[in-house]
Amino acid sequence: MTKSQPPQETSAPQENSPPQPRTPPESAVPASPGPSMGRLVGVDLARALAVFGMYVVHIGPPLSATEGVASWIRYLADGHSSVLFATLAGFSLMLIAGRREPKTGLAGRQAKARIAIRAVVLLALGTAMAMEYGGVIILGFYGVYFLLALPLVRLRARTLAITAAALALVTPQLAFALNALLTDPVRQSINAYDPLHRLSDVGVLDLLLTGFYPALTWMSFVIAGMALGRLDLSSGTVQRRLAALGATLTVAAYGMSLLLAGKDALRSMAEDGPSSGSSGSLPVDSGSAPLDGGSFPDMPASSLLTAGPHSGTTFDIIGSVGVATLVIVGATAAMDRLPRLRRLAKPVIAVGTMSLTAYVGHFIAQSALSLPVGTSTQQSWGPLLMFILGATLFAAIWSRFFRRGPLEYLLNSATKPTKHIR
Repeated sequence: MTKSQPPQETSAPQENSPPQPRTPPESAVPASPGPSMGRLVGVDLARALAVFGMYVVHIGPPLSATEGVASWIRYLADGHSSVLFATLAGFSLMLIAGRREPKTGLAGRQAKARIAIRAVVLLALGTAMAMEYGGVIILGFYGVYFLLALPLVRLRARTLAITAAALALVTPQLAFALNALLTDPVRQSINAYDPLHRLSDVGVLDLLLTGFYPALTWMSFVIAGMALGRLDLSSGTVQRRLAALGATLTVAAYGMSLLLAGKDALRSMAEDGPSSGSSGSLPVDSGSAPLDGGSFPDMPASSLLTAGPHSGTTFDIIGSVGVATLVIVGATAAMDRLPRLRRLAKPVIAVGTMSLTAYVGHFIAQSALSLPVGTSTQQSWGPLLMFILGATLFAAIWSRFFRRGPLEYLLNSATKPTKHIR
């Protein structure tokens, strides 16, 4: 499902304007002087990779049915794709609130209103989709992330990074303690008064603590993305420092977890036990982990030393932020330094410019085609390749005529009343 997410939080011209040469929607957002186009295109490429990672988890064969390179691809997609989505969500918030310098005054108030409206729309859309597909849907969680991030949108990169690090160190232990206190009677009492839970079985408690992408532990990813959004990713020095930081976080977190918890510390638990909160129609993105998803509320405290996909531990959060940082910086550097690759990757980049449409669309297409999804009998990679090709082809054609994806256009239209704020 990863696990993730996700919408394009940028502004662009109306779709009914005459078709013009394609430029990334981010370019419509005020930025510091002299940014390279690679920075903007790289973010869209990273979004596309997150979309395809979600496809791997939701459509590809289960991890137990793969081997060799295929196993590595499946394992890396578990958890990391949704984490990349959440990190990019934080980056997108900075595109609205002001890239290098936060918007203030009237512009700042309008930016916060735009974020709040997007949050409400995503929460409503996520709830509607969860009614059909279960807790695997990340959009409702996205809405909560945006609301919680509102007080932070004016902070500097250093402050945001420190905040993300502090949450990574503290929230997993807090989540573990709270899950231990939340007995079934307590959960049922809370859910009984929760209209969201009655509608979709994904209520406030799930969104904040016990769901597949609980805000308590996942805000570290969003805030880390906000910190990245405040940096000049077009700078070679910044790219090198971030690459070194990402590699250090990844190696240190996963290495320490292996040292403390043993050889099974990084094992994916995606196929262990029942899928809590899911309708069963779609697999979870490793959501059945000790802290995320609430499927294993009685796991021992030693599980806090593991770092498997979506385990929700400090080691998992730090390592996953490291991986997401490497992907974003790597995509940015590649698009900035390899113009030929940038031209070849244009159809894939187009998927990243309409990631919300691509995400929602793959669920609708799965239902329409009645494809076997994530079952023990699913052995073929054919459906996955078909979906990736279909999304790429659709995005490439659509982007030739419109500057924004279908759902991105509707999401942007919902925020237009903010221009009347004074």
